[in-house]
Amino acid sequence: MQPDRIDVPTLRRYLVPFDPKRVPHLFADVLVIGGGIAGTRAALEIDPSLRTIVVTKDQISHSNSAWAQGGIAGVLDPLDDFSSHVADTVAAGKGMCDHDVVEFVIREAPDRIRELIRYGTVFDKVQGEIALTLEGGHSHARVAHALGDATGKEVMRAMHQRAFESEHIDIWQQTFTIDLLTRDGICRGALVWNPNHGRTFVWAKQTILCTGGAGAMYRETTNPMIATADGHALAFRAGCEVRDMEFMQFHPTVLYIAGSSRHLISEAVRGEGAHLVDSTGYRFMADYDDAMELAPRDIVSQAITQQMTKTAHPCVYLDLAPIGEEKIRRRFPHIGKMCSDFGVDITTDRVPVRPGAHYMIGGITTDTEGSTSLPGLWAAGEVTSTGLHGANRLASNSLLEGVVYGLRCGQNASNAALQQSDSFSAPPLKSVPGIANDSDEALDLTDIRNSLRSLMWRSVGISRNESDLQTARQQLDFWANYVCRRDLAGPVGWELQNMMLVGRVMAAAALARRESRGVHLRSDFPETIDAAARHITVQATEIREHE
Repeated sequence: MQPDRIDVPTLRRYLVPFDPKRVPHLFADVLVIGGGIAGTRAALEIDPSLRTIVVTKDQISHSNSAWAQGGIAGVLDPLDDFSSHVADTVAAGKGMCDHDVVEFVIREAPDRIRELIRYGTVFDKVQGEIALTLEGGHSHARVAHALGDATGKEVMRAMHQRAFESEHIDIWQQTFTIDLLTRDGICRGALVWNPNHGRTFVWAKQTILCTGGAGAMYRETTNPMIATADGHALAFRAGCEVRDMEFMQFHPTVLYIAGSSRHLISEAVRGEGAHLVDSTGYRFMADYDDAMELAPRDIVSQAITQQMTKTAHPCVYLDLAPIGEEKIRRRFPHIGKMCSDFGVDITTDRVPVRPGAHYMIGGITTDTEGSTSLPGLWAAGEVTSTGLHGANRLASNSLLEGVVYGLRCGQNASNAALQQSDSFSAPPLKSVPGIANDSDEALDLTDIRNSLRSLMWRSVGISRNESDLQTARQQLDFWANYVCRRDLAGPVGWELQNMMLVGRVMAAAALARRESRGVHLRSDFPETIDAAARHITVQATEIREHE
């Protein structure tokens, strides 16, 4: 598949000025950036003789992985088979999956799930066997879940406990990674910051990037507000190739109550039998796809959006009554509690829902080993584009991808670090000067961030067109000219600068794909074109090494 390539200016290589003689230096064998399922699994695979540092910008328990409700997909039922799971994944990916990657990940799934059990994860069971549920796009019940509808919370509890018990792993929480450090075209570690110690150079023989997604770039999202595309941005500034950045997956069913934060209503609710109805009570999914509520996420999200337009109503509704009250309470305790906080009883009331940004399919280009285009840097999880998901991720394949590639990156980074000398020292690095701001007037970062998120939702959202995308690019470029050219003082500003850069990349990629495919819907180019089933890669211009 021959890719198309576009270039986007970064405006700057490093977000902050620094003088290497005035910043503390620390050395590690392996640096893991991100503490979700991919980063934690990578750290657990590092040889115990190596010093491993895991850096996470919030509490380690606060990640998209921990928020995952539905489960992890794998062939565990004797009546299921790998070819079926592979076929479902490829069908959802709409011609963009890498078949070798799909085959590799799906065949790894049973072993990785059993490994999670050895770590202490307690999956829900029926008659002594792991309970499996059906989700949209799957042809067989193959999704293992825990705590009813809080799988990520249980999986990460067990994995984090194992990591905290590992003496060779140091976990730095509430530590923001500002930028990757590079020298001679090789990743050498990262510049990090925390409120207690300020900035620190962490020099590492090998670095693994597992920073998660970008959902917080949108006004409507299932993600925690930490999902600000930091990893995508810092890798891009360091010269990494990213691809398919137009592919943001929107989850069809997000709790929609005016004034409340948005909450995911798991795919498993529809898998267990819930119906989607519009404001008139009409069950509409048969109008859009024969699989109805169990169609892939891109189809359901786009159908809901069209039905909301037809009815001039701000949402549709999930009717859980077909599931039955006893099963609802047993299977969905977390969702039930969450909805009850807003006065909605999911056993009797229809639940108001609409789509929201959920999962970033595009990301740093990696191969089957987890290596990136930047030597010394590996990547796993939602920050990557591995070829597994194609143009639309199949439900519950994300935790699976994170644990499979986390393991692979951990193995490869560990082996590479073991072959490097312990005499490794900090390479010479020139100072990075500060930027003189044109104005001393303070920026309202919160207002700009809210405006950016609204713009992305409005113009780079579920349905896109040339005019809106051009408007988004122009507005993002305008903001970037005065936001990204300033030296901002902390994580709130650095997150905004990262979001601004990634928003510009996403809008450019969405303009370049002049067709509709998977999660990328162009109202002005509604057809899927076979000849256009190719990757769109983006690389940064104006990269300067500061050697």
